[in-house]
Amino acid sequence: MGRSRASELLFQKGERLGKRLLLAAIVAALLLGAVAWLARRPDLSASFWAAGTAVILASLLTEIALSIGKREFGLDLIAALAMTGALLLGEYLTGSIVALMFTGGQALEDFAQSRARRELTALLDRVPRTAARYADGRLQEVSVDELKPGDRVLIRHGEVVPVDGSVLDDNVVLDESALTGEALPVRRRSGEPVTSGTTNAGDAFEMLASNSAGDSTYAAIARLVEAARATKAPMVRLADRYALLFLAVTLLLAGAAWAASGQAIRALAVLVIATPCPLILAVPVAIISGVSRCAGKGVLVKGGGALEMLARMKTVILDKTGTITDGRARLIEVKSRTDLNPMEMLRLAASLDQGSHHVIARALVAAARERGLSLSAPSGSREAAGSGVTGRVDGHEIAVGGWDFVSARIDETAFSREIREWIRRDGTVSVLVAEDGVLAGAFLLADEVRPEAGTVLRQLRDAGVARIVLATGDRTERAESLQSFLGLDSIVAELKPEDKTRVVEAERAAGPVMMVGDGVNDAPALAAADIGVAMGARGAAASSEAADIVILVDRLDRLVSAIRIAHRSRRIALESVYVGMGLSAAGMIVAALGYLTPVQGALLQEAIDVVAILNALRALGGPFRGWRITRLSHAELLELEAEHRALLDVVDEIRHTTDRIQHASKSEVRNELADLDALLRRHLLPHERRDDEELYPRLRRQAGTPDAFAGMSRTHMEIQRQVHSLTSLRKCLGDHGPSPTQRYEIQRLLHGLEAIIRLHFAQEQEIYRLLEGE
Repeated sequence: MGRSRASELLFQKGERLGKRLLLAAIVAALLLGAVAWLARRPDLSASFWAAGTAVILASLLTEIALSIGKREFGLDLIAALAMTGALLLGEYLTGSIVALMFTGGQALEDFAQSRARRELTALLDRVPRTAARYADGRLQEVSVDELKPGDRVLIRHGEVVPVDGSVLDDNVVLDESALTGEALPVRRRSGEPVTSGTTNAGDAFEMLASNSAGDSTYAAIARLVEAARATKAPMVRLADRYALLFLAVTLLLAGAAWAASGQAIRALAVLVIATPCPLILAVPVAIISGVSRCAGKGVLVKGGGALEMLARMKTVILDKTGTITDGRARLIEVKSRTDLNPMEMLRLAASLDQGSHHVIARALVAAARERGLSLSAPSGSREAAGSGVTGRVDGHEIAVGGWDFVSARIDETAFSREIREWIRRDGTVSVLVAEDGVLAGAFLLADEVRPEAGTVLRQLRDAGVARIVLATGDRTERAESLQSFLGLDSIVAELKPEDKTRVVEAERAAGPVMMVGDGVNDAPALAAADIGVAMGARGAAASSEAADIVILVDRLDRLVSAIRIAHRSRRIALESVYVGMGLSAAGMIVAALGYLTPVQGALLQEAIDVVAILNALRALGGPFRGWRITRLSHAELLELEAEHRALLDVVDEIRHTTDRIQHASKSEVRNELADLDALLRRHLLPHERRDDEELYPRLRRQAGTPDAFAGMSRTHMEIQRQVHSLTSLRKCLGDHGPSPTQRYEIQRLLHGLEAIIRLHFAQEQEIYRLLEGE
């Protein structure tokens, strides 16, 4: 791949150099001719202009001959006829202007194409060629093709990671912007995965290769990019066909003008103004601009055809796991004995699970690290595959696993019976923890619906999608529960991979079908759909290879961004064609009637070309939304989401306190409530006040709407009111502690407070993602 890419680059450089030399030659001829004309040497100026035109004409005729040999017939023939006619009729200045228009148009197209392909080219240009590999205790500089799984590789500052693998050092800083579009660097700890194509933005670190270079993520992305670069969009092919029709009309009009007037100069004027650059230049520029802009968003579109089809989707079929849901088990609830701190229980369990490769064990370790817990090194670990693990942590004998695994190691108690009932939740996985032979508590984990899923489905409908279907191999009951709150038009559950393909075929009767998935089992359906979209950030390589579009960042809402870009690119391409061709047609008619000289026609056509291409380049940018733009930067979004994650412990503590005070003594209830009250006032309320006093006012000013976020501010008021009510109830307890009625009121208040805070955080996260700048 490296040699073919290098050969391609060398050929492209030679081709660009040749075009620049031709452009320089005609510019020089025009300037020398102008100087001679000013010196009152019209014979010399004519010679310069004729010579310059002849050089460009010779080059153009060579290109035309080569194209005909390849059975390709283009519109360069109009330019060749115009230059030939100018030389025969003695219109040397006109011929040189047409030559400048032709070579200048090629240069302008090259600039526009390189500008439009910038994101795609950047992906290919960053492919590493060599790597520093440890062998026999020494570093060796080897070709990346020699790397194999198990190799230890040194990644220096600024180098691109050559293969997929795992980090061997702590506190590694990586720049993933080339793959995901995320501007801020990310940190990786020892044992965490690292993806090829990312850049080391910190100190040098060591990694362990898990794939060869050819099988790594970045190599697959590079292959997809090559496919995207080579594919010609249907609209571009359609433009080619219309361009040939335009050629026939041009020749007929030029011939008619000559025959009717008897003046060959009119036919020349028609030919000069007839070059349909809006078709042959503006359309591919607009389409590839859209493809490039998608790449900048972390969405790889395999060519213009996929981009065009994306704008025509009527039915979207969504896989569940990894698409509608996050695709990973996440800790959603903790229940511990009243005498234990839930976070300490999580720390002990995660410390023991560090040595396990089980997906649930990794989820617990990730949950502990998200909460900033310091994990200890376990000893004497023994794992029963798929069941659980035992070992010692900080002097305690710990057992972590499912009900059958842990219950066999503890005595039955009232608390264990309570836990057995508590873990019976549909759609969740339970993990129990025992400490020194006594049940400590349990965790519930689930693959939760993506926070942006509801917004994405609404935006898909706004973008013209008429039908949204969930296709999953999961149980019907689980699929129905998603349909109940996501507003899906239909669900098809308990499917095998081949069944998803049949669903795609059945839905095609209503219009073009898009399939979105991430797993190997989705690959056949992705290939069968009119447009297959793979969630490639953590998805299987097979799904990415089968798909037409690959979302490189783990964000479903990027699909909506890609659809919007597709609609806008197609609209801009059509604008360029209609306006440019309309102006060209009007100019041809005026020239045929004798109101435009060939020189005037050439200058007018050059202006039309520039306008059409510059308009097509608008597809690289976002739509103009007026002067009032409400936007959050990506850095601000990450900061706000990090604040919410940091407050999850506070919200969890509301639930834990509610559970503990149910059986606590009266003095313990007072202490628990005092601690919770202080925690809420120290962390939660200041956060809500900052939002109300700093963030919301700024967003209101940007929107120019004084009532924006009024509902969210009202929720802040309710949170503050309930915290104040908690304080009041706590102060009313007296020396004898809570009565049964007071205990009930406190628990009811805490349940309501937790629910409203969780809902408020979810609403804010959805709003913030909507406001993230495109």
